[in-house]
Amino acid sequence: MKIYTKTGDAGTTGLFAGPRVYKDSPRIQAYGTVDELNACLGVVIAALPDDLSSGMLHESSLHQIIRGIQSDLFCVGAELATPDPDKQEMRMLPNSRIETIEQWIDAAEKELPTLTAFILPGGCETAAHLHLARTICRRSEREVVSLAREPEVADYSQLVVYLNRLGDFLFVLARLANFRTGHNEPEWHKPS
Repeated sequence: MKIYTKTGDAGTTGLFAGPRVYKDSPRIQAYGTVDELNACLGVVIAALPDDLSSGMLHESSLHQIIRGIQSDLFCVGAELATPDPDKQEMRMLPNSRIETIEQWIDAAEKELPTLTAFILPGGCETAAHLHLARTICRRSEREVVSLAREPEVADYSQLVVYLNRLGDFLFVLARLANFRTGHNEPEWHKPS
């Protein structure tokens, strides 16, 4: 299979079982940002120290958790790339994934000290990468919301909830990475 097809040279791309659209359309922006988030999570995995990866939550390694999220995001991207995901049977992300993320958030928060100030992205390298992933996740959430408001677009409300919860989880996970590695979370202070 060739990587280049030359069919996108005029600035358009084909949707799954749909028409060709411009590469800057809201749909392409939305699933492109989901792909960017997925790539950022690959960087998180590549930079993970062994001592942080093991036994992170519910005896799952952080590596396993993030690989699972990457698979979720592939499903999200495929659904967004399909104008009629119901007809094409492209609703692949089960609701149980949202519940799983909520359980991970609850488990992590039990271990973490109470948040008493606004924090800045940073700390250990893993936490910094997770904060970057969180911001990309929030952008993908906003773009899916924008797409969902377009006329004659499928219902993407489940994807919005998933991305919202994932953004929360990435924030908590960054805090947990700092906590477990003994790094202080950089706190925000009003400039004087």
